[in-house]
Amino acid sequence: MTDQLLHVIVRSVEWCGIAIIVLGLIVGTARFAMQLRTPDAHDRFRAYRADIGRGILLGLEVLVAADIIATVAIEPSLNSLAVLAGIVAIRTFLSLSLEVEVSGRWPWQQTRAEVRQRQESR
Repeated sequence: MTDQLLHVIVRSVEWCGIAIIVLGLIVGTARFAMQLRTPDAHDRFRAYRADIGRGILLGLEVLVAADIIATVAIEPSLNSLAVLAGIVAIRTFLSLSLEVEVSGRWPWQQTRAEVRQRQESR
C-alpha cells in the first residue's frame, strides 16, 4: 500500500513538473503574441525566451524533486543513487545553461543595480 502511494506521489510530482513546463510555454507564447505591436522585435524575442526559460527552469526543479523522492523513498540502493546523481548533474547543467540564457549572466554575478542597491543600503 505505501509503495503504491509513493509511486502515485512521484508520478503526480512529475506531471506537475511537465505541466509547469507546458504552462510556461503557453504563457510565454501568449505574452509574446500580445506584444506583437511593440516596435522592438529584439526585446520582444528576448523576453519571450526569458519567459520560456523560466518555465523550463521551474519545471526542471520539480522534476528533480520527483527523482529525489523516487530514489530515496522507493528504491534506496547504490545503483539508484548513482542514477539519481547522473540525472541531477545533467539537469543542473541544463538549469545553469538556461539561467545564463535567461539572465545573460552567471548566477553568481551581480547586476549593476544589485551592487548599487547593496551600496546604498550601507
